[in-house]
Amino acid sequence: MRRTKLLLLLLALGFAAAAMIDRAGAQARPAKTSASQTTPGDNDAQSAPKSFWGIIFSGGLTGLLIVLVLLVLSMIAATLIFEHVMTLRAKVVIPPDFAPAVRELLVRGNVAAADQMCHAQPSFLAYVVQAGVSEIDGGWSAVEKAMEDAVGEQSARMFRKVEYLSVIGNIAPMVGLLGTVTGMIFAFQQVADTQGAARAADLAEGIYQALVTTVGGLLVAIPCLAAFAIFRNRVDQLVAEAAYLAQHALTPLKRRRMRSSSAPPSAAVPAAPAPAAQAPPAPPAAGGR
Repeated sequence: MRRTKLLLLLLALGFAAAAMIDRAGAQARPAKTSASQTTPGDNDAQSAPKSFWGIIFSGGLTGLLIVLVLLVLSMIAATLIFEHVMTLRAKVVIPPDFAPAVRELLVRGNVAAADQMCHAQPSFLAYVVQAGVSEIDGGWSAVEKAMEDAVGEQSARMFRKVEYLSVIGNIAPMVGLLGTVTGMIFAFQQVADTQGAARAADLAEGIYQALVTTVGGLLVAIPCLAAFAIFRNRVDQLVAEAAYLAQHALTPLKRRRMRSSSAPPSAAVPAAPAPAAQAPPAPPAAGGR
């Protein structure tokens, strides 16, 4: 819900900024004079845009929509980059004092306190450690399997967030290319409408107006793809370090399991010797008569 509200706010700001820029570009354009007062060369010089924003918004409604799309994409990309800079930090993903504290609790055999600490300090590392602690009754193999699943789930979630930058970096040049193609279509349509009487200056105006959208798309795409590569490598590094720290923190569980399984069985109490069997009494001797 919070992210949706943020995107809606960015869209509103983008439309407002585009409207202000369009108004400023319109005021920057020189007023056209009548044909009787100017020569053809002066008319061409006056009708040409004089500023960068004037060039952008001189493409009509199609050019305006394409520029608005690129503006919204750039604002979303800037928001994502800022969010990743703030969240993909070592002290956020893997708190520095968390793993030693959990290890100390497990060495003392206080598993409940370790589990409570994982819930009290949520993070990537805490989620992985808590998944392993919850499977302590199943043995060390179950603990390792739970930690592997937790690392895979959390790393996939982090990669999905970073992937949005790659999507924007691939869409922005396509949007700019769409503006270029439509501008070229309008330029050659002018040639067709004038039956080849259009001058090179008329075609050049339409072409450079079309190429501006391609420049805008590249200006959005290049930083997005660069940031995507940086954040992807950062996620790989943080995930590998978190997996190592979680394994190290839960090592006391493995050692305790090994000690309990290798303890010698209690010595058997020797049985008391059975009493010796008594010899049967001798029969009485027969007396003589």
